[in-house]
Amino acid sequence: QLQVVESGGGSAQPGGSLTLSCAASGRTYAMGWFRQAPGKEREFVAQIPWNENKAYYSGLVKGRFTLTGDSAENTVHLHMNNLQSEDTAVYYCAVRSTRRVKYDYWGQGTQVTVSS
Repeated sequence: QLQVVESGGGSAQPGGSLTLSCAASGRTYAMGWFRQAPGKEREFVAQIPWNENKAYYSGLVKGRFTLTGDSAENTVHLHMNNLQSEDTAVYYCAVRSTRRVKYDYWGQGTQVTVSS
């Protein structure tokens, strides 16, 4: 059973920055982040498949968020800049353990709140 542990999050003012980190306890095919705001469905934020070593982003965050990671350590970091109130949500780290599955392991979630 693969464990997914998140850290970071918290509060920021509009225009501010935060970084989320995630570590998986075993081998992964891809890692990413999703978020869920109150009353809304969970949505994709960013992901990085290790065989491509390239990050993909939701149009809502592209240009403001940067996903970096280390495939050997199975860790990713989501650097969030120019945060807006619409970014307020619980952020979940997600893992694809193999290429044959969708995201099959999830972290417990970490709250990000953007307000003045």
